Amino acid sequence: MKFSHLQFILQRVLKSQKELFWTHLLTSGTMAMSLFILGGFLLLQENLHGLLRGWGSQIQIFAYIKDGPEAPNVDSLLSLVRSYPEVESVSYVSKERAWSDFKKTLGAQAGLLEGADQDILPSSLEISLKKAYRQRASVEAVADRLRKVKGVSEVEYPEEWIEKLSLIALGIEWVEWAFGGILLVATLFIVGSTVKLAILARKDEIEIMQLVGATKGLIKAPFVIEGMVQGMIGASVSLFCLWLFLLFISAQFPASLGILIPKDQLQFLKLREVFLLIFLGWAMGIGGSLFSLRKFLKPWTS
Repeated sequence: MKFSHLQFILQRVLKSQKELFWTHLLTSGTMAMSLFILGGFLLLQENLHGLLRGWGSQIQIFAYIKDGPEAPNVDSLLSLVRSYPEVESVSYVSKERAWSDFKKTLGAQAGLLEGADQDILPSSLEISLKKAYRQRASVEAVADRLRKVKGVSEVEYPEEWIEKLSLIALGIEWVEWAFGGILLVATLFIVGSTVKLAILARKDEIEIMQLVGATKGLIKAPFVIEGMVQGMIGASVSLFCLWLFLLFISAQFPASLGILIPKDQLQFLKLREVFLLIFLGWAMGIGGSLFSLRKFLKPWTS
């Protein structure tokens, strides 16, 4: 491509950005909104997977101890559980410690517990399993054995929640791409409509260019570049808004949810997902432009 052609194309792009500023701004905003929604699904999915990885790295079993006459000797119970070959460590959590930990988890909202009976939380054993025994079958076997121990009232472990969260993460992934696909198609039409407006605004200019022998590529290039710029701006804005949204969530994260996932462990999108959103914005801008150009420039080009 000659330098004069490149100069002409850039001049056309700048002129269009100036004359149709609000139209281009609306298109970029629409793409930013679409990519923000898609990025929100990616962000939710990323943090769900992080939560699953965190829980899966150290599965714990919680054995709650009976009160009253049936309360067992804690030392004997600890010795029994430590003798299990699957157990890596076990610690006793008294009612007082459980209450204190619960209040710390609530943070500034701990005042809601004023007047509540501190004995409502049972004492328990927190049991960590060896890495080789963290599969579902081994965890269930240990839990079933604990349920038969005299003095143990209830046994819980997060494996069931891990399975449920895995299903939720899978469902979000399907919804993400289905809903995202609809949004992307809708955005393509919006970008196409913007290009149509730009083409109609320059109809006389395009006809003159065709008459003087301008090539299809020279006529199409400014519109394609405009679409690309709109897509890149939309992607950048969506990523910035996602980052602000994550900061807001981190600041407003309920302390009561800290037991599930600490707010300082909330993760932003990985680099490949950032590049994915940028690429989608770029592709939507170019795709929408080419789609409209193919249809609208056909009567004017040979």
